[in-house]
Amino acid sequence: MERFFRSFKTEWMPSIGYRSFIEAKFAVNNYIIGYYSRVRPHQHRGGLSPNESEKKYWIKHKLVANIT
Repeated sequence: MERFFRSFKTEWMPSIGYRSFIEAKFAVNNYIIGYYSRVRPHQHRGGLSPNESEKKYWIKHKLVANIT
């Protein structure tokens, strides 16, 4: 969590803060869902984003149940 918040503060959060709670809520949501999980490469995951890494895992292990 500490690494996540460090990344958020240095990559996304404006140095002067947000003007309102609504603006902060939108920005945090946009960072987590729009950037951090979909786009941002993670060194621990071999340069993949979390979404790409998870997709690769499920394809490799085929652990998702088939609904018939």
